[in-house]
Amino acid sequence: MSSEIRQLEPKALWNKFADLNAVPRPSKKEERVIKFMKDFGENLGLETIEDEVGNVIIRKPATKGMEDRKPIVMQSHLDMVHQKNNDTIFNFDTQGIAMKIEGDWVKAKGTTLGADNGLGVATIMAILESDSIAHPDLEALFTIDEETGMTGAMGLKGGILKGDILLNLDTEEDDEIGVGCAGGVDVTATRDYKEEETPEFKIGYTITIKGLQGGHSGMQIHEGLGNANKIMNRLLFDGFENFGLRISEINGGSLRNAIPRESNAIVAIDAKHEASFESEIKAIANTIKAELKTMEPDLKVVVAKTETPEKIMDLGVQEGLTRALYAALNGVYRMSADIADLVETSNNIARVIVKDGNIEIACLTRSSVESSKWDLANTLRATFELTGCEVEFSGEYPGWQPNMDSDILKVMVPIYERLNEGEKPHVAACHAGLECGILGQNYPEMDMISFGPTIKGAHSPDERAQISSAQKYWEFVIETLKHIPKK
Repeated sequence: MSSEIRQLEPKALWNKFADLNAVPRPSKKEERVIKFMKDFGENLGLETIEDEVGNVIIRKPATKGMEDRKPIVMQSHLDMVHQKNNDTIFNFDTQGIAMKIEGDWVKAKGTTLGADNGLGVATIMAILESDSIAHPDLEALFTIDEETGMTGAMGLKGGILKGDILLNLDTEEDDEIGVGCAGGVDVTATRDYKEEETPEFKIGYTITIKGLQGGHSGMQIHEGLGNANKIMNRLLFDGFENFGLRISEINGGSLRNAIPRESNAIVAIDAKHEASFESEIKAIANTIKAELKTMEPDLKVVVAKTETPEKIMDLGVQEGLTRALYAALNGVYRMSADIADLVETSNNIARVIVKDGNIEIACLTRSSVESSKWDLANTLRATFELTGCEVEFSGEYPGWQPNMDSDILKVMVPIYERLNEGEKPHVAACHAGLECGILGQNYPEMDMISFGPTIKGAHSPDERAQISSAQKYWEFVIETLKHIPKK
């Protein structure tokens, strides 16, 4: 199907995207895509550098007549989020992404597509390869590990980049020009517990939550999507309250930046409650489905008898865990008072693991206001510490403060309006972690902007890139490069 993708317009963009998507590139395992990008730059005869953390920088001189313009940096990240449907057999470590076309959209076959941020990477590759696209002195910055810690941006030292303007190509609505973003911090709660022998009079069940949409835990946190971990905890809490349900194992969610789509639990209940338990769980499941029917029409709750587990959680710890997960905030904490419709602060309860005497709860807390970010992080910390957990903060990164007086913004807004029959772009900050905030720490004088084509369902197997939007975006890129301000 990649041959069909390669025929899409603009061919320069889609061909490079197909090339990139043939290379496995999970976060933390970017060795192959780093080599791919270095080989690409060197084969073009361009200065190509790999810094000490694995970022790749490729420099291309200005085209004729553009030597007097400000030098620019075009930036995208090499890694991609790996999510797949349960019934999809796929190895992200060894396989390239299998793509398909559905109407006006490019999708993957049961997995994430990698358009986040692969279309940005492909854009820069196409410009580096072109001998006809006008541009000033250009540095292509390909960062690593954006999706699981932004360690590439954090590790990029000051003084390496020479550009005055940075074009980040990691925004996912083609009518949006990004001027700010949220910072974030990982909140992880852990504790040990004693396992008990399961009494003989108990029987085993599996509870499975599936069919949720999932999605980006920043950009989509306000949409009312279901969180599999919160739904599962609701069922477990009720099962304990009414039937003495005991937990043996929980395995819910995956990556911190993905709204959890699935959760599985193994539990035990008193055999005498079998019929009433199944009836109650079905009733609660129907209630939850009714609540979420608009956003989550495919939600499924599957309850099935299984072998009775040999071990269950200590009762006191189980009570504390289910209460803490009920109390822990998931979703929007505060809307921005300064920017209309912008989520200021939020949390995603991304991962819940209970097994073999160990509990781990992984959250990602985001905010465009540092004090609010830490307020929510400490709220979560207090919630989990009350149940005996140790709580660690890690992976902290700053937000990107909006600059409405940006020179490149003043250039790009009228270009957008001219290309789109007077339509005004949406100039906004986003509730996601962009690398601009981190890069700005070592390059505080660099003028930064973010934009990109329309991508829906990022961080989920429903990820899709709009073909018509890619055409619109490509023209916007080309016109922007022609009109970079003079030095």
